[in-house]
Amino acid sequence: MSNRKNPSDHLIALEEKMMFQQRAIDELNSVVLKQQDELDRLERELKSLRSATQGLVDRGTGEDLPHEKPPHY
Repeated sequence: MSNRKNPSDHLIALEEKMMFQQRAIDELNSVVLKQQDELDRLERELKSLRSATQGLVDRGTGEDLPHEKPPHY
């Protein structure tokens, strides 16, 4: 007897491997899409924070602020 599988068994084994790999690829793709969504959200937040910070810098050195000590002093 030979240890070789018949062609049908070999084909089934290849199909099983392909299905496993396709599932792994789909799961990895899902992770990448979630990470890209998070990156996009963080980029928008960073842009907003930079804009707000630049607005504070553009207003000057705080001359509009009162030069009084806070009430707790």
